[in-house]
Amino acid sequence: MSLKSTNKVETNKVELEIEISPEAFEEAIEKAYQKAKKNIQIRGFRKGKAPRKLIEKEYGENVFFEDAVNLLYGPEVDSVIAESGLELVARPEAEVTSIDKAKGVEIKVTCITKPEVEIDGYKGIEVEKSVKDVTDEDVAREADKLREKNMRIVTVDDRAAEMGDDVLIDFEGFKDDVAFEGGKAEDFTLSLGSGQFIPGFEEAVAGHNAGEQFDINVTFPEDYQAKELAGAPVVFKINLKSISKKELPEIDDEMIKDSTEFDTVDEYKADVKKKLEEAAEKEADAIVEEKLFDTVIANLKAEIPQVMFDNRVNEMVSELEQRLAPQGISLDLYLQYSGQTMEALRKMYGEQAEKQVKLRLALEKVAQLENIEVSEDESNAEFDKLAEQYKMPVEQIKVYIRAEDLKKDIAVGKAVDLIKDSAVIK
Repeated sequence: MSLKSTNKVETNKVELEIEISPEAFEEAIEKAYQKAKKNIQIRGFRKGKAPRKLIEKEYGENVFFEDAVNLLYGPEVDSVIAESGLELVARPEAEVTSIDKAKGVEIKVTCITKPEVEIDGYKGIEVEKSVKDVTDEDVAREADKLREKNMRIVTVDDRAAEMGDDVLIDFEGFKDDVAFEGGKAEDFTLSLGSGQFIPGFEEAVAGHNAGEQFDINVTFPEDYQAKELAGAPVVFKINLKSISKKELPEIDDEMIKDSTEFDTVDEYKADVKKKLEEAAEKEADAIVEEKLFDTVIANLKAEIPQVMFDNRVNEMVSELEQRLAPQGISLDLYLQYSGQTMEALRKMYGEQAEKQVKLRLALEKVAQLENIEVSEDESNAEFDKLAEQYKMPVEQIKVYIRAEDLKKDIAVGKAVDLIKDSAVIK
């Protein structure tokens, strides 16, 4: 198999004309015959024993042509594509344009190639960095979370229920004196003020004491999902069994000692503030990096094939499936739960995929322009890191990740560092 010609027919589309010699084609036909003959029955011969020429006479000279071409296609075509120097972004499409025992085979292979890329203005990008101030209120909110973790539930028996309390109730709802479906429960815990029930229900429970039985009158919203209840006035019969409230501890040295690694409130709050400041710094750095990337993408010039964006969306869908699998959730079930369609999911991923593809192309071009190289030591060190991360032997990691691809990833990482190090941060 040899490359006859290379023709650029469109931007990022190249047609290769590939020749298969008559000798190679004859050899492939013989292999196809040997593989298929065991299933062929010809009158006068036992199954699998019919001569090739007799089979070709019976079924036509071209009976083994398709199988022969398929035997030649594959690794051989990949080899010819590699010879052409093209970098493809999708599987090529092949069409047999001529086939003859005496002349051999001609195949037209249509290739979608990686786009030519131009990039400038990636050094010295000016970006404003804004780090959020950590206030005493921020620290207090974190302290309140600690109080909630250490809260206790206290039974209330000396007053009526108030908004904010938890109540244990039995209830049953009636419309026109007839109990309706889904309107009954026993031993139901309701947090008053949570908005869990229809408007007016929780407020009507407040003001009653444990042990009381009473009715409340409420009206379902006009847009309520059950049409037979939408806008309808109903009566709920309530049995208020118990009332409880959350009791939050005071933030003092004793509580801090019991629930944290610190001895005093001041030590705890100082640590909280430090961690919040570190988080604010990381958030600001992430925003700066995003702004840098947006500028790099804006400075990219390339006609990118749609298939590259589609491929990235496919990868993102596959990654989602892999994340769901350990939870025993299929992609179809996830779509059903989330109320999405596959089309909507792919559209949601589309913008992100486009940005990622453009950024990768830009960073690869930066690495090329800056002559960024990756040594064997750097590559091996990264393989060792991946082996440690996934708890697998290095040799097995190398089965899944080609050294050439890993070096590209490392070079892209260095390009990111170059862009960030040269940026002017205000």
